[in-house]
Amino acid sequence: MTDASSTSPPPRAPEDRGSVLISVDAMGGDRGPAVVVAGMAESARKNPEIRFVVHGDEAQLRRLIDRRRDLSGRCDIRHAPGVVTMEDKPSQIVRKGADTSMWATIESVRSGEADSAVSCGNTGALMALSMLRLRKLPGVDRPAIACLWPSKNAQGFNIMLDVGADIRADARDLLQYALMGSSYARNGLGVAQPRIGLLNVGTEEHKGRPELKQAHDLIAASAAEGGFDYVGFVEGGDLPSSRVDVIVTDGFTGNVALKTGEGTAKLVGEFMKAAFANSIMSKFAALLAMTSLKRLQKRIDPRRVNGGIFLGLNGTVIKSHGSADATGVSAAIKLAFTLAKSGFQDRLAARVAQGAAASASAEAAAQPGTAS
Repeated sequence: MTDASSTSPPPRAPEDRGSVLISVDAMGGDRGPAVVVAGMAESARKNPEIRFVVHGDEAQLRRLIDRRRDLSGRCDIRHAPGVVTMEDKPSQIVRKGADTSMWATIESVRSGEADSAVSCGNTGALMALSMLRLRKLPGVDRPAIACLWPSKNAQGFNIMLDVGADIRADARDLLQYALMGSSYARNGLGVAQPRIGLLNVGTEEHKGRPELKQAHDLIAASAAEGGFDYVGFVEGGDLPSSRVDVIVTDGFTGNVALKTGEGTAKLVGEFMKAAFANSIMSKFAALLAMTSLKRLQKRIDPRRVNGGIFLGLNGTVIKSHGSADATGVSAAIKLAFTLAKSGFQDRLAARVAQGAAASASAEAAAQPGTAS
């Protein structure tokens, strides 16, 4: 396999660091590069600090980008002939995907050229390539995907992880998720002292699988050193509540919860639309309530929270929904920009390194019969 790093451009010079450079996989996703470019233009229009290095079919991308005034002079197009489809197996892409736009997108972060990467492509392939090219942070066994969940909290969102990177998670993994999630909450949402909850079938300490009970003890023992408050077990009803800021779970449970929440939000929107279109009086009522309805629609719109971040790697990678429209792509880019601007990756690495030592001591302290 060809090592794409040999042709990667050098890292930017210090004088170029005033703006944030985001590496974009323009060919990933269900809607094609036109939607990705439209999302880039929307972000560029709102934020003058964003620049892009865009990977994909050069002729097609140049045609699309040249039509967007907001992207003028702010995009560096890199030709990549290969495309990762939603049907491709991650193992195939790892072996033979060096010519793809997804590979090139990750490579820009690996080389130090770009601050973060955004892709709407195949989740499994993106995670596999990210792990291969960026490598895991020391102390992390299983990276996680973290998503934002609309909530009653002042910041408007809670964080949940893992939502699909790995269906398994033992007690040590769940502790790492708690440490990484708390770092994300500080740098992404501005929560100084995040509250961590461990998702379970009940809040009672005797409930749940053995690894959850062990994780409960490990997270509680690491709270003070990790700079977060541990609220204990939480249930599904707590996901949008103001009780927690970060919900920790395994990837299987988290992904089911995420897809259920997205489906429910769409269903509620469709029910409301049907109800207000039912009669002349209901249409009149909808007109009177238009401002409130738009505010509600914006609050529960899944596109506003589009973008799961891969945590535990030597680089920031944002996974956008494959079906994202321009608004969704723009939301993912905004998240990538916010985290890059905050210095999140360096802080996360420091937190994980600190957590590795804390994990060992907490695990030892939690063992029955261990002297305190």
